[in-house]
Amino acid sequence: MKARVIVTLKSAVLDPQGKAIEGALRSLGVAGVQSVRQGKVFDVELAGNDRASAEGALKDACDKLLANTVIETYKVEFAE
Repeated sequence: MKARVIVTLKSAVLDPQGKAIEGALRSLGVAGVQSVRQGKVFDVELAGNDRASAEGALKDACDKLLANTVIETYKVEFAE
């Protein structure tokens, strides 16, 4: 089973890397950029086909390692 974990900063947390990317895009002439927030993506392949168990395992992984839940949120998506 394949899943994607998307980790992003909470909206109340300042994102200096996102601001730097935003400025760079504007200086490169990319039109219409209003704001940028950066994050992390993890593609995870899990053994088995039990989605409930996979969700539990990924939540545990995010809470313990993949995300700093004080300042970040995460979302898990499963490939169909």
